[in-house]
This record gives sequence, structure tokens and C-alpha cells, in this order.
Amino acid sequence: MTAAVDDDLWSAVGDPTRRRMLDLLLADGDGTATSLSEQLPVTRQAIAKHLGVLDRVGLVHSSPAGRERRYRVDEAQLARAVAQLSSVGAAWDARLRRIKQIAEAIQRSEDQHGTQQ
Repeated sequence: MTAAVDDDLWSAVGDPTRRRMLDLLLADGDGTATSLSEQLPVTRQAIAKHLGVLDRVGLVHSSPAGRERRYRVDEAQLARAVAQLSSVGAAWDARLRRIKQIAEAIQRSEDQHGTQQ
């Protein structure tokens, strides 16, 4: 694999709510826990916890906005996550191709032995 896998990063993006939050932040440019909770079926407190996870892995950064914090996606860190996903996907594709080759070789061997008897 070309990119080292960051388990914390993968864990953060593995949650469907956090992925939806990232989608919303990317679409809107930024957002607060309140604005995100208005668009998702979870409480503001749950959104704040999810934002904390995304912040810890560097996928979002926050800045003060009155009594709240405004969150924005870190595009470089998101690109890093995408690169990891692509790298892992390519590695699994190679493994699956190898398994297919082995299975086909076994099948050919069985077919040859079956016709010789």
C-alpha cells in the first residue's frame, strides 16, 4: 500500500452520521453543531460529540462564532483519507484477483483430472 492506514481516521469516517456531517459541511462550506442538528436526525449534543471526533483526527477545524463554534472540513486531511481508501481498495482488488486465479487453476486441474478418469 502506498499510504499508511490511520486507524483513528478510518474509525472517524466509518460512522455514517459523521460521513453525512462531512457531506453537509462540504456542501455548505462550514457549519455549527446547531445548523447540522437541524439537518440530521440526531441531537445537537450528539452532533457536538461527532464534531469532536472529526476534529481530533483533523478532518474538521473550528473557530469561534459567537456562542458556538463554526466547523470547516480540512480538505488536505480529507484527501489523505481518500488516498488511504483508494490504496486499501487497490490492495484488496489485487488480493481478489489472486484468489480468482487460484480458484480458476484449481477448477482447471479438477476438470483435467475428471476427464482423464
